[in-house]
Amino acid sequence: MQFPLNDLGAGVREALLSDAQRIVALLVQLGYEVPLGHVEACLQDRDPDRAFLVAVVPRVGVVGTATVSERPALLAVRRAEIESVVVEDEYRGNGIGALLVQAAEAWARRRGCTTVRLLSNVVRERAHRFYGRLGYDVLKTEHVFQKQL
Repeated sequence: MQFPLNDLGAGVREALLSDAQRIVALLVQLGYEVPLGHVEACLQDRDPDRAFLVAVVPRVGVVGTATVSERPALLAVRRAEIESVVVEDEYRGNGIGALLVQAAEAWARRRGCTTVRLLSNVVRERAHRFYGRLGYDVLKTEHVFQKQL
């Protein structure tokens, strides 16, 4: 899966194990401290219902990442969820995020999904405007509960 991008010549492809360190660094920009070993394990033990994508700029390398998965749900026949989208700070505003979302949507379409959902923290107002420009609508605001086991 390759989607060319404007002047930067960026493309999106499936993530490789060798991309793990860059993915960890990008997730830190979203405020998530994910151990390198965990990302490597996810990339090695591929879940067929999940895709790890990276945006690559020639002569620069990986500048963005996204994860999309198919989530079986009682309320929707075939639904995909974009779990994360992050673009390196200095490359934001160049269409790379849109390229990653389009690649995630294409992955979902190929699997027969009719809906794509994503969650975005309420404080990420710039991201909300970005998703709105891509045609995503806010369905609801909710609390996320978690319990450590």
